[in-house]
Amino acid sequence: MNNAITVIEALATLAFALSGLLAAARKRLDAVGVVVVAGLAAFGGGTLRDILLDRRPFFWVTHADWLWGLLALCIVAMLFLRARHFGVTERAMQWPDALGLGLFTAGGTEIALANGMPPIVAVLMGMVTAVFGGVLRDIVCNEIPSAFSDHRPYAVCSFAGGWVLVGAQQAGLPGETALAAAALTATGLRVLALATGWQLPPWRAGAPPPG
Repeated sequence: MNNAITVIEALATLAFALSGLLAAARKRLDAVGVVVVAGLAAFGGGTLRDILLDRRPFFWVTHADWLWGLLALCIVAMLFLRARHFGVTERAMQWPDALGLGLFTAGGTEIALANGMPPIVAVLMGMVTAVFGGVLRDIVCNEIPSAFSDHRPYAVCSFAGGWVLVGAQQAGLPGETALAAAALTATGLRVLALATGWQLPPWRAGAPPPG
């Protein structure tokens, strides 16, 4: 199970680091900014989860070689990624991002359950792991977090995937099967939303009062 979670976190970290790179590139940040934004996207959600669960060392401290991988990825991107590549790369990144959403949801929920958290807390920890790296990325880039503003289901997909993991474990399914079911659920829902253009309804508060 530990090996499965490590693989899940590595793949999800890579997917989210790429999304951070694109955000930094669009803002034309310098080298330090690129690394910081990519790092926030990759490690922010998992770090916040570990803080809330009082879990030490942080997951990226345990796997310090991932930091070298992040630096290498940032250097390669700054050398070869150009403005003309942004549109195509951003569209292509929707799918790895959806994969990262599912993987971080499954891994984060499982870690919280293993730490004895109640199911609702574990599901929320999975959602924090999956969503808040992107939230921190957008805040640093002076954007309203897309997870809250573009109306396409994101956190909702993670929330659903977390409950699939809880249900699968309570049904007695093997650990790897439960993780796969949760990841596939969250990723599949996100892919379905992207493919169909389905959106969550905005809050219709009406016009502000005059004066």
